[in-house]
Amino acid sequence: MLIIFGGLPGTGKTTLARELARQLGAAYLRIDTIEVAIAQTEDVSIGEAGYRVGYAVAEDNLRLGLAVVADSVNPLRMTRDAWRNAARRAEVTFVDVLVVCSDPVEHRRRVETRKTGNAASDTLTWHHVATREFESWDCEHIVIDTAGQTVEQSLGALRTALSTRGQR
Repeated sequence: MLIIFGGLPGTGKTTLARELARQLGAAYLRIDTIEVAIAQTEDVSIGEAGYRVGYAVAEDNLRLGLAVVADSVNPLRMTRDAWRNAARRAEVTFVDVLVVCSDPVEHRRRVETRKTGNAASDTLTWHHVATREFESWDCEHIVIDTAGQTVEQSLGALRTALSTRGQR
């Protein structure tokens, strides 16, 4: 199974994706990590290259029978389609998860105070996040709103939503 996360920076997406992968014993793919590695070695379009590497690594792990949690902003319909196509080629199920923070004050606070260890992510401004291109999701997906929720509460809601779809 491929669990495809998406959501703007600061919504709690990475925290939930990392913890879900840990609980499931699933492979965890974070596009930010891939992009940093590419930026340190290549002079290419980092965003596109990061996603392409992510799709390929996800498909390899899915073919091995591992569940994969894919953690990325996933802002475009074409990026979401590409993740789904990787699952289809590996002949496994997939589920899309959109993580949001509906409280703009809380969301802004998270963005402005976050420390990820990733220089690119840590220098994001609220303006960058608030004005970022993010196409609406036109496919079936789970929405997890992290506003006013602990990580445990958000993860519980996600696990419940996954179980009602016949997923772990």
